[in-house]
Amino acid sequence: MKEVKPLVIDETLKTKKYTSPDGTVRHIKDGKLHNWEGPALITPEGKPEYYINGVQHTKDSHKKAKKDGVGLPWFKSSIGKGTRS
Repeated sequence: MKEVKPLVIDETLKTKKYTSPDGTVRHIKDGKLHNWEGPALITPEGKPEYYINGVQHTKDSHKKAKKDGVGLPWFKSSIGKGTRS
């Protein structure tokens, strides 16, 4: 029987959350602001800012980009899925 190796996730691919002493919350991935789930930056005043892979979005364009899969790696993209020749 073939040995099954455990799945190892590359830590550099994960988004990390940082909170600075002034209360600013940042979600960082590969040195860029990034958060698929919501704002990647929240100021001390509570103002949210949306980023995907370092590119700033409005709340609406962030929702649209998430829905359309903009910024997803090729293997998570819906392009080519469900189409057969």
